[in-house]
Amino acid sequence: MAHGGNRAVDNQKKEELRNYRLSKFKARIGELGNSDNITSLKDEVAILRILIEEKINSCADNFELMMASGPLSDLIMKVEKVVVSCNRLESRLGNLLDRTKISQFANIIVQIIGDNISDESTLETISDEILQALKEL
Repeated sequence: MAHGGNRAVDNQKKEELRNYRLSKFKARIGELGNSDNITSLKDEVAILRILIEEKINSCADNFELMMASGPLSDLIMKVEKVVVSCNRLESRLGNLLDRTKISQFANIIVQIIGDNISDESTLETISDEILQALKEL
C-alpha cells in the first residue's frame, strides 16, 4: 500500500461520518422546527434542542451526565431565552392567539355544530368537551 493509504481511508471515513451527521442534524432541524412558517428563531430553538439531545446522548452514565450538567444548563437557559424572544416576536406579528380569541373561536365552533345537530343532549356534550379541552390548555 502506498504511503498515506491508511490516512486517506481514515480521512474518507471521517468525511462520510461528518456528512452523515450533517444529514442527521438537518433532518432533526426539520422535525423540531416549524416547516410551515420557518423563522430564524425557530431554527435556533431547534438547533439548541438538538445540541441538548446530543449532549445527553453522549453521556454513558450518570457521572458523565452530572459532569455535563453545566453545559446542559447553559443550553437550556439559551433555549428559554430564544423561546421567549420567539413568542414575543410572534405576538407582535399577531401569530399567537390569546385565551379570549381561543374562547371566541370555540364558541363559533359550537355554534356551527349547533346549526347542524338538532339533538340538544349531543350538542351539550360536545360543548362541555370543548370547554374542558380549553381549560386544559
